[in-house]
Amino acid sequence: MTNGETFLDRVRETNQTPLSRLGSSKSLYAATDGDIDTEPVLEATADAEYAAWHTFDEWAEDESNDRAREAFETTAEEEREHYETVSEQLEAYDPETVPALHEYLRGLESTVPRVGAFAGRILASKHSKEQVVGYFVGNADPQSAQLFREFGGDLDEQLERVTDLLEAVCNGEDDWDRAEEAATGAIEAAYGEYVESLEAMGANPKPVC
Repeated sequence: MTNGETFLDRVRETNQTPLSRLGSSKSLYAATDGDIDTEPVLEATADAEYAAWHTFDEWAEDESNDRAREAFETTAEEEREHYETVSEQLEAYDPETVPALHEYLRGLESTVPRVGAFAGRILASKHSKEQVVGYFVGNADPQSAQLFREFGGDLDEQLERVTDLLEAVCNGEDDWDRAEEAATGAIEAAYGEYVESLEAMGANPKPVC
């Protein structure tokens, strides 16, 4: 097992509870403010993809590490394509909400924390994306379900990308610790917003269902 793979396993273990809850059926309820219907699900997805596109684009613009910059550029392009694909299914929708996860990411200014948080963002997004697929499967819309499975496939590629990138930018235990702290911070930002949204609607965020 590589250092990058060990890192991901450690982040998953440390954040097992928030990741499992982000992957529960309540994640869509939280993301859509309780309105689990096709348009709100697509709008929430558009918000996330649009924010990701701009986050990674902003990182690429001022990143001094060539390898990290290339990874951010590639990811920004993938997220732009995701956003454009989702927006084609919506009428005149302009994303206005920046998810808390991306507010957190945009506050990071150096390479190692950014790469660590990139990993945390992927782990959180993979769990929530699975619920979007499940929604369209349950809604008898196999074409949309397959579309979001493909988005999940891109996240798998991003996870391989960030695993290699972690090994390239982390030089010593301190760097790995900083990366892990940032990865956990990203997951906590996503989970905090999930909890806040559910509690605002009077729902209990704790039980996994």
